Parts: sequence; structure tokens; C-alpha cells
Amino acid sequence: MKNTLTVLLLLAIANTAHADISSLPLFDADCPGKIAVHADSGGPVTIAGKEAETKSIDDRHFEAKGSGITVSIEVTDDDTVNVTATGKGLNGVCPTMDD
Repeated sequence: MKNTLTVLLLLAIANTAHADISSLPLFDADCPGKIAVHADSGGPVTIAGKEAETKSIDDRHFEAKGSGITVSIEVTDDDTVNVTATGKGLNGVCPTMDD
């Protein structure tokens, strides 16, 4: 019984976490150390070509972790995307690339 409840709880959390990033916009950014960050509209976020664990702070702020790097994503009121990265020796602003 406990196992069933645990599985149901984990499924509910997983579905909620995925729904939270639905307002994530499409963007590409270059972070310090030549680390490429890409997000499709609604996710997922990839860091250095690998899918990152992404969570929503609120509808305009997101955090993605992967490849030893944490990427903070902010969507401003005019829908501009600001990206910063922190990690082992890699800290700074990640310029976004215009299509």
C-alpha cells in the first residue's frame, strides 16, 4: 500500500513539475566556457547538448541544472530572455542569440 501511494505521489510531482515550465520560451544562449544552452518553447532545456533538470520558480523565472552548471532564466515583461550561469569556474551572463 505504501509503495502504491509513493508511486502515485511521484507521478503527481513529475506531472506538476513538467507543467510548471510550459511558459518557458524558445531561446539559445552562449555561456562562459563556450557552453551552449538551448530551450524549446515549453522545455526541455539543454546544457552542452544534454537535457537539464528544469524547474519553475514562477511564471517568469526558471532554473536548469546539468553538466555541473546551474542556469538561471528570466523572462522580462517585454519577453526578452536573460540567462546567467554558475558552476565550477564558470560564472556570468549568457548572451542570447537572435534568430
